[in-house]
Amino acid sequence: MSWTRFQQHHYPFPEIDFSIDISRMAFAEDFFDSMQPRITKAKADMKALESGAIANPDENRMVGHYWLRAPQFAPDSETTEAIRSTLASIENLTSQIHSGDIQGSQGMFKNLLVIGIGGSALGPQFVSQALGHPHADKLTPYFFDNTDPDGLDLILAQLQGQLGQTLAIVISKSGGTPETRNGMLVAENAWKEAGLDFAKHAIAVTGEGSKLDDYATSNNWLQRFPMWDWVGGRTSETGPVGILPAALQGLDIKELLNGAAEMDAVTRSSELSQNPALLLALMWYHATNGKGEKDMVLLPYKDRLQLFSKYLQQLVMESLGKELDLDGNVVNQGIAVYGNKGSTDQHAYVQQLREGTNNFFVTFIEVLQECETPALEVEPGVTAGDYLQGFLLGTRQALHDNSRESITLTIRSVTARSVGQLIALFERAVGYYASFININAYHQPGVEAGKKAAATILELNTRIQQHLQDNAGSTFTAESLAAALGEETDIETTYKLLCSLAAKPNSPFQSQTASSFFDTKFLYSSH
Repeated sequence: MSWTRFQQHHYPFPEIDFSIDISRMAFAEDFFDSMQPRITKAKADMKALESGAIANPDENRMVGHYWLRAPQFAPDSETTEAIRSTLASIENLTSQIHSGDIQGSQGMFKNLLVIGIGGSALGPQFVSQALGHPHADKLTPYFFDNTDPDGLDLILAQLQGQLGQTLAIVISKSGGTPETRNGMLVAENAWKEAGLDFAKHAIAVTGEGSKLDDYATSNNWLQRFPMWDWVGGRTSETGPVGILPAALQGLDIKELLNGAAEMDAVTRSSELSQNPALLLALMWYHATNGKGEKDMVLLPYKDRLQLFSKYLQQLVMESLGKELDLDGNVVNQGIAVYGNKGSTDQHAYVQQLREGTNNFFVTFIEVLQECETPALEVEPGVTAGDYLQGFLLGTRQALHDNSRESITLTIRSVTARSVGQLIALFERAVGYYASFININAYHQPGVEAGKKAAATILELNTRIQQHLQDNAGSTFTAESLAAALGEETDIETTYKLLCSLAAKPNSPFQSQTASSFFDTKFLYSSH
């Protein structure tokens, strides 16, 4: 490491208060030259994508999340107008709710329950934590982001006695996502048990004509907002999925969109040294040999950015984790992402990063401003924030001293503008990298396969319950029950489902323990 290399490969962008330092990545001097054909292709692919080309060939769809913060670049006036009118509707609804013109059954709204999963929750959660403040939020946000009954009950317990002043947003493109549908039904039942009309507290964000769209319409919900088929869940944070809950919480959505648009403008640059997303994607290619050979460890040294790694797990891993390339070749691509925050991680897994298996590269996020008001000096002339900065620079150096590679992204402070920039930076880097390795970053066949497998399991669960009820009082082992259901029935899955049924509170499905677990007997008893 030298000052000369830092001067060569530290790239400041003062016009947007951002910089990227790749000087501690050990790429060869001719690396950029060797990548030139891929760079040229990636820039052409990105230009075509933004112009409205079919960038998701598996689903025959355009990919237009960049238009969400720059509607003028949409390929037709209808799309431009749809984006602008939707944003205007969000601002109008938000104003009416914050002013009290639209209220809940028991007064002005003071809470916000966001019901979604994956991209319909991860982005909104990240932005909410990064930018929210208890003394400034217009509505206090809560999230249903799973189908765990205990987790749902924990959130509802926090909202006990307040549902009449709680606004719910249900987010699902198809309206058929099981986790979101379950959360909606649980919420709807909670409102009903409280003697309240859920419809007067509910907003849908969904695809036009979806199951959720039809349900919200027929039940006269407060309002519906669109999820366009040219925006994927993991790239939807600057659309209604993310902008609506952020606006209702009271966050500055215009600055969030402006920050994303600023980063988009910079990352369209044809000059490599002026394009941080292209530099970032190139470092991913260098670090992983273009084959996902190393993991990406994200270390933001700021509590407000703690959820950024969870958000990036979906954005990066769902986009890049693909079995086939665009030519149908088996490539098994992907980059694993993990991380929490500095300096917490310094007391967790940084020991392994420095001295264990060198199977990763680190992305540090440095935030220059420690807080909005002067911090307490914990020692003469030294604040807690000075310690945080010291830990960042020290960890970075300690890793470098042991030949561990790292990238450092620097922002001045955590604001709506800088959060929008970070979101746009990684979205663009994913697109460039996907072009480098010739994959479709905008579909998710593995996710769909998991959904189909889950549906099969749920169907088996129903058959198991029905068979036990039809033979009430009779006992079955997992093996005998699977045989009764048909020779194709998986015994292990049958056993796991039987154990789950027997563990439900006040369940009529019971188990009789045997000396060996596989001889455990199960039965249905209505008593």
